[in-house]
Amino acid sequence: MARTSGGTRTDGVYQLLRADILGGRLEPGQRLKFPDLCVRYDTSVGAGREALTRLAAEGFVVTRPHQGYIVRPLSHEDLADLTQARMEIESLVLRLAVESGDMQWEGAAVAAHHVLHRTALRNPDDPGHPSDEWSAAHAAFHGALLSGCRNQRLLATARSLRQEAELYLQWSVSFGDEPDRDLAGEHRAILDAVVARDADRAGELIRDHIAHTAQLLISCASDEPNRADGVSVEK
Repeated sequence: MARTSGGTRTDGVYQLLRADILGGRLEPGQRLKFPDLCVRYDTSVGAGREALTRLAAEGFVVTRPHQGYIVRPLSHEDLADLTQARMEIESLVLRLAVESGDMQWEGAAVAAHHVLHRTALRNPDDPGHPSDEWSAAHAAFHGALLSGCRNQRLLATARSLRQEAELYLQWSVSFGDEPDRDLAGEHRAILDAVVARDADRAGELIRDHIAHTAQLLISCASDEPNRADGVSVEK
């Protein structure tokens, strides 16, 4: 890891911590102790603390009394709340993006979809979780779709909610392996609606995409199922 400045050290630790959380190598609820982090990432307590502060602001880690920083725990109740918020906010942001996005935005969405389509979902060395490369391509595709929205407050909220949802996606062992689901087809249909500039259709498809995924991701939570305004997250 580069040691040229405090900012460089913090950025490096932040990137590694974030990748380990999203890659499932740090588990939900796991304590993040400074001595362990310093050894694992060959860094200082100060750089580790700054990195954790950034991750807490993004929702990847939280603080608990007498525990300090921990990887954000997953639960049915949290997933239900997150799903409801994403369905409302993300569908609105995508509709606005379709209505106001220019040709450059459309081209970026098409290019991001191409990368996602050509990226393997699983890494043979870690078949229990989506690969880091696929997760990055997936996030880039959805990020490209939303980026056409000109309302920066709504866009920032949608992006933040999507980041939190990535934790659930990484810990769903069935994600991408459902025999009755065409995940690639869902992404293709959303892109087709975007390219056709059908804002209502795009919004409807992204709502269905989010709800369908939530029904699968509930398997990674340990508490009792909950329901969010008609969005069932029961198995």
